[in-house]
Order: sequence, then structure tokens, then C-alpha cells
Amino acid sequence: MPTMADVARSAGVSVATVSHVLNDTRPVLPHTRRAVLDAVEELGYTPNTLARSLVTSRTRSIGLAVSAISNPYFTEILQGVEAGALEHGYGLLIADPHDDPGHERKVVQLLHERRVDGMIVAPSADPRDLVAYLTRHRVPAVFLDRVVDVPDAEGAPRFDQVCAEGAEPTTALVYHLAGLGHRRIGLVAGRPGLSTTRERITGYRHGLAAAGLPHDERLLVHGDSEAAGGERATARLLSLAVPPTALVTANNAMTIGALRAVRERGLSVPGDLALCCFDDFAWADLFSPRLTAVAQPSRDIGARAVRLLLDRLAEPDRPARTVRLPCSFVHRTSCGCAAQPGRFSGRPEEPMPRPTKGPSRDRRRR
Repeated sequence: MPTMADVARSAGVSVATVSHVLNDTRPVLPHTRRAVLDAVEELGYTPNTLARSLVTSRTRSIGLAVSAISNPYFTEILQGVEAGALEHGYGLLIADPHDDPGHERKVVQLLHERRVDGMIVAPSADPRDLVAYLTRHRVPAVFLDRVVDVPDAEGAPRFDQVCAEGAEPTTALVYHLAGLGHRRIGLVAGRPGLSTTRERITGYRHGLAAAGLPHDERLLVHGDSEAAGGERATARLLSLAVPPTALVTANNAMTIGALRAVRERGLSVPGDLALCCFDDFAWADLFSPRLTAVAQPSRDIGARAVRLLLDRLAEPDRPARTVRLPCSFVHRTSCGCAAQPGRFSGRPEEPMPRPTKGPSRDRRRR
């Protein structure tokens, strides 16, 4: 197996120069760098990552703690994180906290003990132990998807964070349904305590107010961010004496559950219940009807989290940043709009709809 000394002899440079090129620890002239990299390629040299980490105190690895990895949304985030990490020469160690605060604390400690250089975490609904651990051990970390309001002693954010906009896109879905004439619009919200749940509830209420619709607490139910919970929550709404004529579901798993509940009652979408959902996913265009949705920039969220973490590693004392990325409105037919030729194939994305007035549509079940 070729050594660093072999690379140095082949390139006509010192072992120190080879080390600087491979570890990017000092500027090297372009032609010298090229000679070293050519020698590495020709000899098939593989750096000893363990030995390098002992010298640099860096393992060039990132810990990723994300629940529900099987969820298509988080799968795309993972792909964004992986692509961003590999682009900068970092590997990933992945753990699933299962949205459980106690387990979350354990897996973060486990990743820390594996000497990752930093972590990217989607925090649970109760991240107090997580925050305490990261703060106590001064672990470079970025929160993604869900924001945590934990200011430092000066009132500034303590952690870098990246997520999609949550309130405004939900408001847009309510606007759209109200513009189609719906007066009773329900919301299947996510797990209580999550920032994403709070923001989408806020957007739902803003949408009702902007459309001049009353807020009926009975039309807001929690599906706990899971398919089974979404099914139970939707069943509750459909059992009301005056059920909603339109529904917003706050994530893709709960959308599946809502569709099951509608089917179990022999109802149809959008004939009996118009439906818009937060989270677009790969097969949303294959449902009948095709799902009108808010699409989150999931891969961009993952890639941006990596960049924030690398910036933190380069400048540990820099001020923390919270980055919010815009969503897009994917207009299909589950909302009750008619398909237009050439418009609804693939993932047609449109600007977020604005409030419009429409005729009252207090429909009864067929």
C-alpha cells in the first residue's frame, strides 16, 4: 500500500507539502498541488483518516440526528446533507432520535463520543436536554427543519438553524380554499410542541382571518405528525355535526392518514372534501385526484445546514444565524380546481395564492 512518503517522492516534494495539500492546512502553489494530486491518483494512495484525525483533532465527519428517516421529506433532507458533506470531504454518521427527548439525548451523546466534528439535528418537541448537552460540551451544531428559541445571555440565538417558511405557506393554502368558496376549513396539525406545528397553526389562523372566516376550535385537530394520527384526527373532523368541506393537512404522513379516513367513510376528494397538504412528495402527482401541496426545499435545507456547520467550524465565535427558505405552491386537483391541459404534469410550481373572495360553499355530504 503506497504511503505519503511514496507520494512525496513521486511528486518531487516533501512529505510536509503532501500533508498540506491533502489536509488543506496551508496554501500550496497550484502546480505543486497538481503534482501531488496526480501522484496520489497514479499511486492509488488512500489517506489514513484515523492518523490524520489524531494530528488535526478533526475526523472530517458530521453527525446527523433526524427522526423518521423513512419519511420522504427527511429522506430528501438527508440526501442534501450527504451531498453537501461529500462535496467538502466529510462523511456522515446517522442516528434516529425517534422524536423522543430521552433517546435524542442518548444518540447525540453517542455521536459526540464518536468524535464527529459537528452535528446537524432535527430537534424534538422538548429539546431541553439536547440543548443542555450541546451547550455544556460546546458541540458545533446546526438545527434543521424545527427551530429552537434558546437565546444566549445577550438575547442572541445560540445555535445556527435552517428551515422552510411555515406560517405563510399554510396561510396560502387557506387563502386558496377560501377563494374556492369554502367556509369551514379544517386543519390536521402536527405534534404539539414542534415549531413546525406552531407555525402552521399560526398560518392557518391568519388565513382564516384574512379571508374573513370565523375560527372554530373544533376544526383544528392534532394528528401528531404520523399517518395513524392523521387518520384519527380526520375521522374526528368528519364526525362533527357540521363537518368541514375543506381540509389542510400539515405534513405528508398525516395526508396519507386523512385520505384513509375519507375512503373509510365512502367519501371522495375533492367531491365531498377538498384537500390541500403541506409537503409535496414524489408520488403526490400519482394520486387520484392529484394532491395540491406546498413543496418544501428539502434538499436545499440539508445542503444549507452543512454550509452553516462548516462556517461554524471555521469561525466558532461567529454570531448564530437562522435561515428560512421559501416554499412553492404545487397546484393540482385535490383542492377542487379543474385540471388544465399541459399545466398539471410533473411538479408545476406557482406563486403562493393571495386572498380572494368567493361564494359561500357550505356543502352537505352527498
